[in-house]
Amino acid sequence: MPAVTLDLWHTLVYLPPEEEEGYMRHQIDLGTEILDRAPTAPGHPPRSRPELRRAFEQAYQEAVDQSTLGRTVTPRQQLERAAAAVGRLADPDEYIRGLESVVGRVRFLPAPGVLEFLDSLRAEGYRLAIVSNTVGEPGAYLRPALRSLGVLPRVETVVFSDEHPWTKPAPEIFRLALDRVGTAPSESVHVGDGWSDIEGARRAGYRAEILFTGLHEYGERYRELFLAKGQDRPTAEHRAERLEQVGRIVRSLLPVR
Repeated sequence: MPAVTLDLWHTLVYLPPEEEEGYMRHQIDLGTEILDRAPTAPGHPPRSRPELRRAFEQAYQEAVDQSTLGRTVTPRQQLERAAAAVGRLADPDEYIRGLESVVGRVRFLPAPGVLEFLDSLRAEGYRLAIVSNTVGEPGAYLRPALRSLGVLPRVETVVFSDEHPWTKPAPEIFRLALDRVGTAPSESVHVGDGWSDIEGARRAGYRAEILFTGLHEYGERYRELFLAKGQDRPTAEHRAERLEQVGRIVRSLLPVR
């Protein structure tokens, strides 16, 4: 059966820009706090809190930069790299536990019509999977939110990048999702809001890619980090502002036999 793989953030779920800004700020604040509480490694000079914050922000930025190349740098590795840069004996497990609390406090919003959209595709026989870059948080902590929103029970599998070596746009992460649902790339369509979605699906050999523009209102920090120059306006043959439009395009491209 044909498959539809879907981006998560700004495609199936989202936050208003001001709340998205706060969510990302809490991640940076947490990393800074962990570094500040950690003892200084022998032979290293003391560091001010602003220096610690800059070190963590740099590690976060490097993880984002690597993600555009298709490479995963997990949240744990980000904390480890920042700690090494400033000579702090920080515990990455403390950071990961803190992220669980940060993610758990967020009330993610479902995209308008998302459950009806997923239900209609499932009822017609399409295989559904989520492919998501999780740079700032472990995907494991997003699963409860997706379950409570009703999204998780409606898809067959979810592939989070922090659980694998690759991020979008690496073709491997798309092919892993398709292997799990048993569909070839030539019988698949990917839906997402950004360059890594469109470019990655092309590299993976998908039948088509659909750029979803209905949730393109981003927080300032998200835009600065994840929408690098030249990637904020990806080109795509197929575009849709509403999920119901996505469904019509999918059916025209890959009718269920």
